[in-house]
Amino acid sequence: MMTHVLITVDTELSAGRHSAGVAAGDNFLSSIIGSTVVGEFGIGWQMDRLNERGLRAVYFVDPMPGLIFGPQVVERIVTPILERGHEVQLHIHTEWLEWAKESPVEGRTGKNVNDFSLEDQVTLIQWAANALVAAGAPRPIAFRAGNFGANDDTLRALARLDVVWDSSFNPDYAHRGCAISASVDMVDPTKMEGVYEVPVAGFWDRPSHFRPAQVCAISAAEMRQALRHAGATGAHSFSLVTHSFEMLSRDRKRPNRAVMNRFVAMCDDVAANGSLRSSGFCDLPPPLESGTSRPRLGPDLTRTAMRITQQLLASWRYEHGWRPE
Repeated sequence: MMTHVLITVDTELSAGRHSAGVAAGDNFLSSIIGSTVVGEFGIGWQMDRLNERGLRAVYFVDPMPGLIFGPQVVERIVTPILERGHEVQLHIHTEWLEWAKESPVEGRTGKNVNDFSLEDQVTLIQWAANALVAAGAPRPIAFRAGNFGANDDTLRALARLDVVWDSSFNPDYAHRGCAISASVDMVDPTKMEGVYEVPVAGFWDRPSHFRPAQVCAISAAEMRQALRHAGATGAHSFSLVTHSFEMLSRDRKRPNRAVMNRFVAMCDDVAANGSLRSSGFCDLPPPLESGTSRPRLGPDLTRTAMRITQQLLASWRYEHGWRPE
């Protein structure tokens, strides 16, 4: 059986930039379009790279800014994703409730969805799912909490709303925001509270230390080895993470070519590996054995040291020493 690779993209406007006074249009350009003085490196750039290789991505779209800017901002995100043949699923950052004039939960606020009661979580997820559908997306069947800030009530809420898959459990966030009661050793999807929990993939980069498979967080070599390990061990799926703005520097002013190169390398690796299949949640079969325990890719201190060195050089070049190319 082939391993299903879920290339997931958290696609969101920045609540932090909104709080700092960045205008809605500029927030959209930097967070979604990835606009810089030398080009655009957001979701359009990503989809170009994916489509060139026949790959499909899952864009977890956050419709919560629609509470402040109106539903058209959600439609502007959803439409090009669907037109390019990629999948739209549901993502919510509840930070936006702080600025909502009309709140689905009567003015209650919280950084994460797990800051809310079960009933409020049902209300918020239902509102957000309806907002995606109103923007032209199919009814979502998968969910990821903003900041990975979900708990077991989130899973119960999703089950009530017939959302089949959740991908909010990131072992790197366990006990520091993510409160889903899953084991950090969980590799394959596991049935929990009526939904399948698809953990963010990763590996041990040093003993007992999990490193998530996020494009900006690991080297191309680490991603390649983790993908190959998943395919070789017969993993059901491998859920890797990036963001709509992740190809940019932290201040969103310039492209980060190091991260861009990692994204391209990841696409090449998935396309070239016969044991891997680029999939969406709509393609994903239920696991034959829920909760199967498989070994993660183990630590390699040389590999980790090389990545740290690369990160330092890339940070200097693209965060501090950059000049227009």
